[in-house]
Amino acid sequence: MREVTASEASRNFSMLLSSVDRGETVVVTRAGRRIATIAPASPSNGAAFNEVIDKWRKSESLGEAFNDQMAAARAAATASEDSDPWSD
Repeated sequence: MREVTASEASRNFSMLLSSVDRGETVVVTRAGRRIATIAPASPSNGAAFNEVIDKWRKSESLGEAFNDQMAAARAAATASEDSDPWSD
């Protein structure tokens, strides 16, 4: 794990992101104190979770109450909550 100062991170942010993209975790410090950790993002976007929920929902052993709760949870979630706010 590499440590960089906040000033260095600011000056070299693109290179810092390239390092993180290659799997490196970088700790950012200010005045010698750790203030942030930049690490690779999880590759999951919720699709795996939705797949598991679908399998559970279809299982008869879990009962109707579970199915109803899952339906309510899905209805409460919106497409905007399950999207990447940084993608254009």
